[in-house]
Amino acid sequence: MTKISITTSDGKTLATEHDPNVSLAQTIFLLGLWQDVPLCSGLGKCGLCKVRFISEPPAPLPEERKRFSDEDLKNGWRLSCLHDSRACVLELPAPRRSSATKKHLSTSGGDFLLAVDLGTTSIHCSALVHGERALLQTGLNPQTGLGSEVMSRLAQAAHPKQAGILRTLVLQRIEEYASTAQETLGGSCKALAVSGNPAMTYILLGLDTAPLASAPYTLPYVGNDSRPLSPNLPPAYIPPLFAPFVGADISAGLAAIHFSGEETFPHLLADMGTNGEFILSLSETERICASVPMGPALEGVGLRHGQTAGPGIISSFAATPAGIAPQRISDGNATVSAMTGTGYLSLAALLYSNGVLDEQGLFRSGCTPLAFKLRPRLTSLGNEPAFTVMPELIVPASDMEEILKVKAAFNLAIAALLAKAGLKVRDLAAVHVAGAMGEHVSLEDLETLGFLPPDIRDRTFRAGNTSLRGTELLLTQPEARTWLAETPESMRVLDLTDDPDFGNRYVERMRFTYVD
Repeated sequence: MTKISITTSDGKTLATEHDPNVSLAQTIFLLGLWQDVPLCSGLGKCGLCKVRFISEPPAPLPEERKRFSDEDLKNGWRLSCLHDSRACVLELPAPRRSSATKKHLSTSGGDFLLAVDLGTTSIHCSALVHGERALLQTGLNPQTGLGSEVMSRLAQAAHPKQAGILRTLVLQRIEEYASTAQETLGGSCKALAVSGNPAMTYILLGLDTAPLASAPYTLPYVGNDSRPLSPNLPPAYIPPLFAPFVGADISAGLAAIHFSGEETFPHLLADMGTNGEFILSLSETERICASVPMGPALEGVGLRHGQTAGPGIISSFAATPAGIAPQRISDGNATVSAMTGTGYLSLAALLYSNGVLDEQGLFRSGCTPLAFKLRPRLTSLGNEPAFTVMPELIVPASDMEEILKVKAAFNLAIAALLAKAGLKVRDLAAVHVAGAMGEHVSLEDLETLGFLPPDIRDRTFRAGNTSLRGTELLLTQPEARTWLAETPESMRVLDLTDDPDFGNRYVERMRFTYVD
């Protein structure tokens, strides 16, 4: 046997060569079988890449023993992201795909401008007619199957063939968005702007990603120009990139805050994405930026029951006389046994407030009246403690640990920026929580879990997707582009990786309490 033979859930059979440069899951992804499936891509967390070996399966790994029963393992079930691409015979279950959305927001039609927020996990694209948002399209970044976060994506881009695949995947998606806008609005795309972190930008433009992939990290291309992408699209304006991991997404976001007319100093802009980016603006002429890897958990990727936002998915929880009640993204009677990142935060905050989750992220019995009702839900999954949200949705302790890791990174970045500026939390005039989830996350949950310091909620604002809003400004207001082009002169870069005590400071913040 020299090939990989795959039978899909609808009975189709296909074969492909195995590729030593990619995992078994990535081999399947490259066949187009897992497009728009929010894979954690090698973390062994989400379970969405599970396959059944008909041929002799590899020996089960610890992560697989957590997820599968002994009977499942005996029957050949494995996580394909944890195994090399090799000759074998497989069966695939039906994939669980993320929902893509399209919202026609205006009756206006005709020629349009296209603004793209190119996130590591998700893409948001708006079409503007006469300066107003007429169409909004969102979906999973199609590169996700080749790496769930920035460094794994860059590792793939180190291989020329894989770099070409990554570029093609996202370029085709942007072309699809443009085509849909053309069909919906009846015009053509007259201008394009794309805002993404440096890694996503370099891959899109076909630039050498080696300077971003290993220390000392450098940024040869700094944006603030227009680059050709495809004969099917106008040249794309790329906003300024400030540092190797502080990119056009947050520079566009900075423009959105500045031109909102409500900018007050000093303020912090925190973009809660897979790659966390932060700008502390001390004045119009002095700013400090930093970045920290946070992973895709807040976007619902890499968690056992995580899912990007879509109809019927749980987005929050409420305490009730009977215990807790899930709140779902509305769409008729649709129900899905999955949670968004905000859903996980909401659950964690509710459990923590009632002692069912402790400061270290461990499940406990708690001592409040609500905790008494929730105690029977404490269980185990495989060999780890877990909490039963509902029979088909059991959250393992490792999922809470992933949320705790994100909290620690977010907390560390804020504390480091304030220390660099010689400021205390009380000195901040405003904190703007941005990113795709910045529109929906509960600020109370962020404070409860220690993402944000206490007593700042009255100065904290859910800024929403400032990257997309700023990208729209850069297409429609020439003065916004002129202003943003000058901001690199005011920017200092705080490289957190240069701190020899980074690891200790990160571990200190691995608890659900804000640490200065």
